[in-house]
Amino acid sequence: MFDIASGELLLVALVALLVIGPKDLPRVLRHVGQWVGKARRMASHFRSGIDEMVRQSELEELEKKWAAENERIMREHPPVREYDSLPPPEVAADPADNSPPKAEPQP
Repeated sequence: MFDIASGELLLVALVALLVIGPKDLPRVLRHVGQWVGKARRMASHFRSGIDEMVRQSELEELEKKWAAENERIMREHPPVREYDSLPPPEVAADPADNSPPKAEPQP
């Protein structure tokens, strides 16, 4: 964006030295450095805020895709209900009965 060659930078330094003077130049450069640092921190903060918003929108999009995929899977493979997997009541053993099973007479 700002393409400054070394010759142009040298010209700006000479003009600053002539206009500001050698006595006040360090104070002015320190002040300019503080402003540049402040601007960089603000840009970094802004960039991190934008990155966080992008991350959040990507997460929301992925959550929507996962919810749709989960819904499709649940439609194709419905969950097994607990009472469907139990044996019929006449076959089920009494949990209080701890006696061994009775042998049936063989023909």
